[in-house]
Amino acid sequence: MTSTRLEELLGADAATLLEHQCTTVAASDLHLPGPDFIDRVWLDSDRSPQVLRNLAALRDSGRLGGTGYVSILPVDQGIEHSGAASFAPNPIYFDPENIVKLAIEGGCNAVASTLGVLGATSRKYAHKIPFVVKLNHNEFLSLPETYDQIMFSSVQRAYDLGAVAVGATIYFGSPESGRQIVEVSRAFEEAHRLGMATILWCYLRNSAFKVDGVDYHTAADLTGQANHLGVTIEADIIKQKLPELNGGFNAIKVGKTHKLVYENLTTDNPIDLTRYQLLNCYMGRAGLINSGGASSGESDLAEAVKTAVINKRAGGTGLISGRKAFQRPMDEGIGLLNAIQDVYLNEAVTVA
Repeated sequence: MTSTRLEELLGADAATLLEHQCTTVAASDLHLPGPDFIDRVWLDSDRSPQVLRNLAALRDSGRLGGTGYVSILPVDQGIEHSGAASFAPNPIYFDPENIVKLAIEGGCNAVASTLGVLGATSRKYAHKIPFVVKLNHNEFLSLPETYDQIMFSSVQRAYDLGAVAVGATIYFGSPESGRQIVEVSRAFEEAHRLGMATILWCYLRNSAFKVDGVDYHTAADLTGQANHLGVTIEADIIKQKLPELNGGFNAIKVGKTHKLVYENLTTDNPIDLTRYQLLNCYMGRAGLINSGGASSGESDLAEAVKTAVINKRAGGTGLISGRKAFQRPMDEGIGLLNAIQDVYLNEAVTVA
């Protein structure tokens, strides 16, 4: 992707995003992605040689292999969002093999999906692209509707089908979060013992996070704290939604914060807000990947590229984007995934 094309996709935000320089926390203070990331950051940790090998396998695959950045295709939406809502726009993805094919042909580092999807394809593909088994899910077939994460798979099953990593979600702030923290912490401990890496979807979930018509579920300060809890249970990679605002602690009157978070460590620029998320990932020791979000139609390409630019310039590790890719014809989905990867391959897009 040329710089001119990148600027076209960013539109009115081009200068704000491409020319911004962080004055909050310097890039030199961060643990930034790079070809030597595992040796530079993880070698002195308690991660075993098997975990390091699988982290390397994930980082060394696909078009971004060897750069330190990752592009992951996540397709676990058939559980929480229903198979109909997820795959009716493009029914070929009811077949798990097409999900894996999209990840491979789209140049992704890995494919993250359910036990069913990856179990149905493991003998044919587990040695061709790294598998990430998503262990827990929220399901909406029960009445009344509940927002909870339930274990659908075991770590042992993920290991048996050849996964290099397991993933899980915790709904921080929800009434069930205490149980989820214990469940996922134990699962991650077992995964590391078996040599697999761990990825945590660090999401917030509580109706009280909406105050006076403002939704703070994506506030930088709250999502940053969720990230900090995630790395505490040894998530190797943190998945987080892109921050859209700030000031959640003060608005919802929960927990503790500090005025310097808002005066010195953040600004209104989305790159600075995302950098604050990264600070809470042990300054980047655990890679921060932002989610691509729901499909909006014609604006998907521009939105995905914008998210990639923000993540990269903040010091993040990559993008995990699903619905924008699989809810369209496969060739278009491949093109969108490649456009995301092109941002990380573009040396002109630097860390701010």
